[in-house]
Amino acid sequence: MNIRKQLRAGLAALLTVSTLSIGPGVRADEGMWPFNNVPKAEIKRRYGFDVTDAWLKKVQMASVRFNSGGSGSFVSPDGLVMTNHHIASDTLAKLSTPQKDLVKEGFYAHTRAEEAKAPDLELNVLVDFEDVTARVNAAVKEDMSAADANAARRGVISTISEESTKATGLRSDVVTLYQGGQYNLYRYKKYTDVRLVFAPEFQIAFFGGDPDNFTFPRYCLDLALFRVYENDQPVKIENYFKWSSAGSKDGDLVFVSGHPGSTQRLNTVTHLEYLRDNGQPMLLNYLKRQRTMLNKYGAQSEEKARNAQEDLLGVENALKAYTGQQEGLQDKALMAKKRAAEESLRAVVTRDAKKQKEYGDAWDAVAKSRRALPAYENERRFLESGWGFNSKLFDIARTLVRLVEEDQKPNGERLPEYNSSARESLELDLYSPAPIYEDFETFKLADSLAFMRDELGANNPTVQKVLAGKTPEARAAKLVQGTKLKDINYRKQLVAGGAKAVSESTDPMIVLARAIDKEARAVRKRFEDEVAGVERDAYSKIARALFDTEGTKLYPDATFTLRLSYGAVKGYKEDSKQVAPYTDYAGLYRHAAEHGNKFPYQLPQRWTDAKSTLDLRTPFNFVTTNDIIGGNSGSPIINRNAEIVGLVFDGNIQSLVGNFIYDETQNRTVAVDSRGMVEALRKVYKANEIADELTK
Repeated sequence: MNIRKQLRAGLAALLTVSTLSIGPGVRADEGMWPFNNVPKAEIKRRYGFDVTDAWLKKVQMASVRFNSGGSGSFVSPDGLVMTNHHIASDTLAKLSTPQKDLVKEGFYAHTRAEEAKAPDLELNVLVDFEDVTARVNAAVKEDMSAADANAARRGVISTISEESTKATGLRSDVVTLYQGGQYNLYRYKKYTDVRLVFAPEFQIAFFGGDPDNFTFPRYCLDLALFRVYENDQPVKIENYFKWSSAGSKDGDLVFVSGHPGSTQRLNTVTHLEYLRDNGQPMLLNYLKRQRTMLNKYGAQSEEKARNAQEDLLGVENALKAYTGQQEGLQDKALMAKKRAAEESLRAVVTRDAKKQKEYGDAWDAVAKSRRALPAYENERRFLESGWGFNSKLFDIARTLVRLVEEDQKPNGERLPEYNSSARESLELDLYSPAPIYEDFETFKLADSLAFMRDELGANNPTVQKVLAGKTPEARAAKLVQGTKLKDINYRKQLVAGGAKAVSESTDPMIVLARAIDKEARAVRKRFEDEVAGVERDAYSKIARALFDTEGTKLYPDATFTLRLSYGAVKGYKEDSKQVAPYTDYAGLYRHAAEHGNKFPYQLPQRWTDAKSTLDLRTPFNFVTTNDIIGGNSGSPIINRNAEIVGLVFDGNIQSLVGNFIYDETQNRTVAVDSRGMVEALRKVYKANEIADELTK
């Protein structure tokens, strides 16, 4: 597959108005809309459907966020949650053993007693939200520097979250919208007793593998089911999505309710140019290094391949996605569209003296912050982002070192990830019983230490301090073999002992985390003061300028918070050929046969055996015009009646530039069909109990 050729074809068809456009033009099916700003009138105008407050509330409460990254939904009154296999794969890997690989073989609990508890999975359901913009902005005084303003915002945000958590008992997050133009407090019901119910074999969940990833037609059963428990009993759910046995048809209005991770559609042109010329190439270099390392490790044995598989899949997926994004940023037509939209908005600001005084300096401020970043971005990535310390054991050590230090500060002065409202989620991960494989840790850490040495230089003082005169391989082996952090009780003892226990610890991984923390914090602070703080102020000005011209027609960039997208089941043209919106089971078997039924097109044995029992006309995968991005994986696709008609699992190749711009002509969401899921559950997996629970 020529990813670049296909992506260029998609870019050539860009016809819609950019998010930065200030014109009144119709936005087609564009937008990931917060539930307090759903464009009801536009949906009514385009599709003749009245989105009521009651409908929205039901959809909101039935939607689930996987805090590990991804989306899901309640699909039965007994707490059954649907998501993707690739969202569940982290849990599948943690529940696997050398004797039983659940990622590869799949899993089915025939009874509630057989449902397997996830070791560290947190699910969130958005209960309510409120606008706290005025309170956040009031903390910032006119004469403050960007750094001081950022600290003031962070302080009041921590206070708001802490107050809400204490008052309600709910997870409370202050979410930055419109890159600082608005702040909303989101309150979530949190579930941490989550148990695996069903997942198919990897080979059918990711049928076609990397060659078919981000393409269509597709033939994947990318499905997994969990059940949520409280007090050791399945939760009783009032708001859940019922199953549509009829499914969808071409042209139907459909909605996606999920948690898109992040987009950068509001970014200035200079910000996008920085990503194109510096940020993305650096990230791609890192991902390529990771892929090489993981392939090398996995080639040593079947068991090592199993240990590396989850990381490798994530890296390969990211590489393909970021390669597509980079192609988009290098496309002159896309950048010209973004530049024209920005110039139009700046012209509006310039013509109005009041607007010019309030907003006029914003674009230059972003340009200045981005120009200065390359001088220290490498150091920030390796020290603070952890590129130089690729080890779960090091992550634990850093968390412990910072946790006991941050605990000594007032809540509003702590790093955000250590404030009181985030404590339960932090501890769920910190004390996870998930297995840690010592040889894998050593291999990853050695490679990342070598990468840091090569990129920062062997004479870099921090590199010399980290390596302590040893080779990366020898240093990694000493660190991993010498640490006691694999023991959860030891981690708890250190936290209980506080700053004194951690400062006096001779555990080599703790000693390393302490040794570099000053430098890592310093480069983090520089970024927050010189980039994050400056851009928070600048983008809030740009957002207010946009509000002045577009008002509520503007949706914010994605923030891994609940959004609603509307669209239709619809095919598209590629290379002058019409791509039909649906695939079916017959196509699956043809696709396998065309590739000799060999990896990655090899069907699991049970699928070969079940062929004669299946209705091969059953729809399997389909595409829609819904606007989604990473994080939407696992989102339900629902119809007007809030019934499940599909399950989001991917986008097509033309959707990769959706991080920056939306194109209705070719940008498509790829989903598993509700009819295809039930057909597989009943006839391939003999999981009639689950199928009955979904469809009753």
